[in-house]
Amino acid sequence: MLQKKRSIWTFLLSGIFLLLFAGAAFAGEADIKLPDLSAVTFLGGSLMGLMILKVGLAICLVGMIFGIIQYVQTKNLPAHKAMLDVSQTIWETCKTYLFQQGKFLIGLWILIAVCMIYYFGALQGKPASEIMIILICSIVGILGSYVVAWFGIRINTVANSRAAFASLSGNPLNIVNICLRSGMSVGLLLVSIELFFMIIILAYIPKELCGPCFIGFAIGESLGASALRICGGIFTKIADIGSDLMKIVFHLPEDDPKNPGVIADCTGDNAGDSVGPTADGFETYGVTGVALITFLALALAGNPEMGGKLIIWIFAMRILMILTSLVSYFINNGISAAAFGGKKEFNFEHPLTTLVWITSIISIAVTFLASYVLLGDLADKYAGLWMPLSIIISCGTIAGALIPEFTKIFTSTSSRHCEEVVNASRQGGPSLNILSGLVAGNFSAFWLGMVIVFLMFIAYLVSKNAAVMALMPPAFTFAAPVFAFGLVAFGFLGMGPVTIAVDSFGPVSDNAQSIYELSMIESRSDAKAVVKKEYGIEPNFELAKHYLESGDGAGNTFKATAKPVLIGTAVVGATTMVFGIIILLEGLFGHVVEHLSLVQPEIILGLITGGCVIYWFCGASIQAVTTGSYQAVVFIKNNINLDKKEASIEDSKKVVQICTQYAQKGMINIFIVIFFMCLALSFFNPYFFIGYLIGIAFFGLFQAIFMANAGGCWDNGKKIVEVDLKMKNTPLHEASVVGDTVGDPFKDTSSVSLNPVIKFTTLFGLLATEIAVTMTNTNLKYTLSAIFFVIAIIFVYRSFYSMRIVEEDLTTAKK
Repeated sequence: MLQKKRSIWTFLLSGIFLLLFAGAAFAGEADIKLPDLSAVTFLGGSLMGLMILKVGLAICLVGMIFGIIQYVQTKNLPAHKAMLDVSQTIWETCKTYLFQQGKFLIGLWILIAVCMIYYFGALQGKPASEIMIILICSIVGILGSYVVAWFGIRINTVANSRAAFASLSGNPLNIVNICLRSGMSVGLLLVSIELFFMIIILAYIPKELCGPCFIGFAIGESLGASALRICGGIFTKIADIGSDLMKIVFHLPEDDPKNPGVIADCTGDNAGDSVGPTADGFETYGVTGVALITFLALALAGNPEMGGKLIIWIFAMRILMILTSLVSYFINNGISAAAFGGKKEFNFEHPLTTLVWITSIISIAVTFLASYVLLGDLADKYAGLWMPLSIIISCGTIAGALIPEFTKIFTSTSSRHCEEVVNASRQGGPSLNILSGLVAGNFSAFWLGMVIVFLMFIAYLVSKNAAVMALMPPAFTFAAPVFAFGLVAFGFLGMGPVTIAVDSFGPVSDNAQSIYELSMIESRSDAKAVVKKEYGIEPNFELAKHYLESGDGAGNTFKATAKPVLIGTAVVGATTMVFGIIILLEGLFGHVVEHLSLVQPEIILGLITGGCVIYWFCGASIQAVTTGSYQAVVFIKNNINLDKKEASIEDSKKVVQICTQYAQKGMINIFIVIFFMCLALSFFNPYFFIGYLIGIAFFGLFQAIFMANAGGCWDNGKKIVEVDLKMKNTPLHEASVVGDTVGDPFKDTSSVSLNPVIKFTTLFGLLATEIAVTMTNTNLKYTLSAIFFVIAIIFVYRSFYSMRIVEEDLTTAKK
């Protein structure tokens, strides 16, 4: 196995070094020059732009401190020792996974660092000291993704046991508050750290290095998010499917301690639903910001005064996002306490829905107010600019609330689509269950797509405002809608900490349910005494399990709602980043726009190729889950001991090892294909590559929404059977479990991983295109393109034929 890994890395490195023998000196998009921000003022010169950034650093520290305080408060909450022990076991396996992923990230960073050293050193001729700063920024980007993922997984594994114990308090609002507190701490810490680093780069790094440092930072965080999201998505679903299928094979209850796959499933909940989203969220906020900064630096290079004002204005919006989220969280806490405090039964989705809408409304109000204060005194051709910019951003912010509402139509436990999945299963079993879920996924892609199109269309119309058009240089008047789309993506993130908070609710509530069962709390002789001491009541175990299952259902719904928001930012933001490539080509060749017409064969072929890669990616990621799940199921079936109360820790560790092995094998194949396909197509033809990037973005958008919501519908269809109908261990339940296992890799592997894949491809494409278009030796360029394409195709082949379930394994299983 070790030799096989070495051969893969050697193969990959050899391809990189082929790249290092080509190119010529040039300056381009990744070497953007930012305006002098020290000269930027607001309010008639009374407020310095740099002062806004300095205040922003202090607000970021407030956000980080809040996250840490929430962690401490959560850790100090009561829990039974048996629950704490299970939680600690999960944390220890999560730590092992994180350390392995850290080593993996180091190897990936070395490959990217080689490209950046070559680009900025050999081609740009920058001194070693400047290259070192750029590389440090890329490391900070990776470490940012890694650190917030580490924090997210730690607070979740602290909150899960406390939420499990809180179910015995008789007050279901306690469970909601613990899960939401954990999520909010992750969301605020994530955004605060990301914004802190970006402000440091913007305010304290020399302006001639800001652009390259931002690109390095964005590539680093995108690389980290891609690896953690894809690996985590594969890991968690191998464990989840392996564990769930035991319900059918051995008729075991949910999270039965006898099942060696349950601990791996709990670890996977954190690896896939905590590590992945936090790293992904960190990257999303960073990359979207970098896309807008890059756009403004390029489009307004001839108007640095306005470019500087708008960059500071964007960061002011990001800074205020931390405060609006904090205020909204505390307002929602008060409303929830008044509405649900003391109630024995309520819909767990309601407090989360209220939080999303409160944040959206406050964020929109603050956007208009702050924009008026900072940009309201602009005169002449820019007069009134604050109004259209505020409307455009608000289109994205309202999308952050509307998209979850439309998603719930297809994924909520109270939705008609989930009910239809259950009703179809009553008579049609797993077959009609699966078909009904596919219908929900397809319909959701239509409606969510229409919501995004409608809001982008409004942004497009507003971008025709004279003040917005006046920003664009005469040669790039077509870029005004592109700028508007970038601001819409930015507006998606106007309630960023809350989006992450409701997403992170899910893994805590899911783990809490598992910990309750694994702790065997109902058979503990001291359980009633401990609950009596902490809450002053006799525990009702059946009611506690009902609360936990209801919380898990709400978590499933809101995990589903966050996914279209993140994928939407990737797609809408990608259009802004592609503009950088267009600017580069215009500077080199001229008359670029006419080459981007849909009547050009390069664009059409590129679009189709992008679609091909999206469907390959979905197949490759699900293949890794399928093969890993097969191995996990074989192991569990051969080693489970139904006579014992709980599985041995050795067997549980073996399942974790299987999950990790196939997650990393799948990730290696996927990353190499994405990496070398990007190089191959940019070297082949830049216009073809632009079509490819657009194809990746838009095929990816609808594939992700379809898969995410079909999976969410199947998942909560199962939850209806378990919670509302209370029909576990029945044929109906088995049918719903089958549907859920189909939906697992749909919603938590392929769909969610498309977000970082789109952004990494676009970001790395900036460097790849610049290297390619400046090569003077055409024959060498096409030769390299062919070599890179062959490498990509080899690993496309490997993604199935070296990962498939082979005949020998089946024969062994029969024996």
